[in-house]
Amino acid sequence: MKKVFTKEWFAAAGIRALRTVCQTAIATIGTSALMSEVNWVAVASSSALAGVLSLLTSLAGLPEVPDEEPVQKS
Repeated sequence: MKKVFTKEWFAAAGIRALRTVCQTAIATIGTSALMSEVNWVAVASSSALAGVLSLLTSLAGLPEVPDEEPVQKS
């Protein structure tokens, strides 16, 4: 069974979402020639949406979080 909403899942999903937000912001800012021409509302909006989509995608599973707990041998 997949482990979702554990401490490890939140940490891994949060890191992925933050990276996605930063990458989207960089890509959106990079489309403007000058910093004074950057549409900051569009940067914030697209970055926030990318972060939400990243978290939703993480619900399908994260390779960083094992699906099952390891079996302890006695």
